[in-house]
Amino acid sequence: MTGRDPHEEHRAATPLELLFDLTFVVAFGVSGDELAHQLAEGHVAAGIVAFCFASFAICWAWINYSWMASAYDTDDWAFRLLTMVQMVGVIILALGLPELFESIHEGERLHNEVVIAGYMVMRVALCGQWLRAWRQDPGRRRAHQAYLVAILTAQVLWCIIAILPLDVPTAFVAMLVPMVIELAGPYLAERRFGGTPWHAHHIAERYGLLTIITLGEGVIGTVAVVSAIIHDTEVGWSLDAILLLTAGVGLTFGQWWTYFTIPWAEVLHRRRDRSFLWGYGHILLFAAIAATGSGLHVAAYYLEHHSELGEVATVASVTIPVAAYALLLYVLYNSFMHVIDPFHVLLVGLTAVVLVASVVMAVAGVPMAWCLIVVALAPVVTIVGYEAVGHRHLVSHFERL
Repeated sequence: MTGRDPHEEHRAATPLELLFDLTFVVAFGVSGDELAHQLAEGHVAAGIVAFCFASFAICWAWINYSWMASAYDTDDWAFRLLTMVQMVGVIILALGLPELFESIHEGERLHNEVVIAGYMVMRVALCGQWLRAWRQDPGRRRAHQAYLVAILTAQVLWCIIAILPLDVPTAFVAMLVPMVIELAGPYLAERRFGGTPWHAHHIAERYGLLTIITLGEGVIGTVAVVSAIIHDTEVGWSLDAILLLTAGVGLTFGQWWTYFTIPWAEVLHRRRDRSFLWGYGHILLFAAIAATGSGLHVAAYYLEHHSELGEVATVASVTIPVAAYALLLYVLYNSFMHVIDPFHVLLVGLTAVVLVASVVMAVAGVPMAWCLIVVALAPVVTIVGYEAVGHRHLVSHFERL
């Protein structure tokens, strides 16, 4: 494990990495289902808080592995077995999410013991990988040591928090300390102690693959909402079912289009020094995409008459994460490029008009299917803007890089 060439040609995600990602399909699925369930029961604040914590836990586990693998993936027997151990840890984490959501709703003691147990399993394997690199790549030992100290220190604190009988507010305040350590460790290792040879194009592809995984929640949510009409009512296939199918697939496809419009690999390759803004910013982006699928699940609960939310709140459960995704995508791009593009401000404004219109329609009593069709038009604003004019702005921004 002497480190891979950061400029290696034709570097792509490996079959092992794709297998590893399957565990995150499960984790995002459980987290999205729990959010939809909490929202449908009217526990909006508790559901959102729990979902934010779960999203950070899921994304951070993935990020830790992916950046290490980008620099040191040897694909030998030891690397494969340690990856399998990390996969076990992700599954344990996913199994602990329902209890976590429920404890936050109840508001007494925070029950994150199973989630942290999953992290312990993952951390043992990850530390094994970093110890191998520390032993076999002596030129970068200071960076490896920074990773190991941060991981082990944070993990000890996570375990203490899990053991102590803390109520939910106190536990979240206490968790800020290990979270800061988790975020600071890689920064110090990469910026102060020499860094690791991660591959820009490989990392960009890995993030793109996780984006597709989170977009899968939108497809699952679409199936749920359409099934609620054609299987759980006497209506069967109807105009509403067709509209909801179109809205769900169109919204998912639109989010995919807008994300992959930006050549992230080339962006990251040109400015490796801005990788932390890019890598950490994606945590919010992934959460917004997954929450969109949860919103569609809430719509299915509403159609099945299993929801405490009204039509306006149900439409808002889709509109709000779509708005968050669109805003975060523009903020991430413009922050990375160090530009404030007036044309982007115009597109954000037009997107906001579309999304507000969908909620206004729901308030006016327009059927939910038509409201979601309007929500699905939100990404179209960016798509049309890019295809018509925005591509020239992108070229200009690249020249400035």
